[in-house]
Amino acid sequence: MTQASILLVEDEALIRMMLAEMVEELGHRVIAEAGCVDDARSLAEIEGYDLAILDINLQGANVRPVAEAVKRRGLPFFFLSGYVSNAAPDGFEGTPVILKPCTLDTLKHTIDAFLLNGESETGSSRQAL
Repeated sequence: MTQASILLVEDEALIRMMLAEMVEELGHRVIAEAGCVDDARSLAEIEGYDLAILDINLQGANVRPVAEAVKRRGLPFFFLSGYVSNAAPDGFEGTPVILKPCTLDTLKHTIDAFLLNGESETGSSRQAL
């Protein structure tokens, strides 16, 4: 599998650092990070990435505007949540939500599933589930 460029959106600095280390341990690259909706939305619109990992709750704000920006570009993404009851934002109900703290194995399987799905559609963009 090829190395993927990842947009990582997580408001807790220590968790963001841990996730970035995990992504790199899996052989991928975090090319941009954000901890708030405004910064994340800007990065989602301009950065070149293969996959976005989005925490649902960013400093009390919902990540939905960021998810919408990623979806408009036709790029894959999934959500992270520290709350068992925290479902995907409205309009993104079918998108996978990984519970934090996640294991390296869970992160690997989720990233691999998105990358394999995207690679199998040669040349076409993959929309969020």
